[in-house]
Amino acid sequence: MKLIIAVIKPFKLEEVRDALSAVGVQGITVSEVKGYGRQKGHTEIYRGAEYAVHFLPKVRLEIVVTSDSADRAVDAIVKAAKTGQIGDGKIFVTSVERAIRIRTGETDNNAL
Repeated sequence: MKLIIAVIKPFKLEEVRDALSAVGVQGITVSEVKGYGRQKGHTEIYRGAEYAVHFLPKVRLEIVVTSDSADRAVDAIVKAAKTGQIGDGKIFVTSVERAIRIRTGETDNNAL
């Protein structure tokens, strides 16, 4: 099993959700987060005053999939989240040792 963590632009969330559903992903955890990378924030003007925004709003997705479907899920995220502009986000893939569905006690792939 693989844990896919994707940090994307907030307005791309619905497109990514639809793309993941199309490749068979059944569950996603979504968190609103803030951060920066190479983009390093930006400046804005509010009521005539300029100020720096160092942490930009992003959406963090966490998805656990079987090992054989991880590449399809990653490809779906990349295609749906890409704008070609700086700040499109990142995807991290790690291994999951064990998963348990609390309600039924099912484990590992059966728990997904």
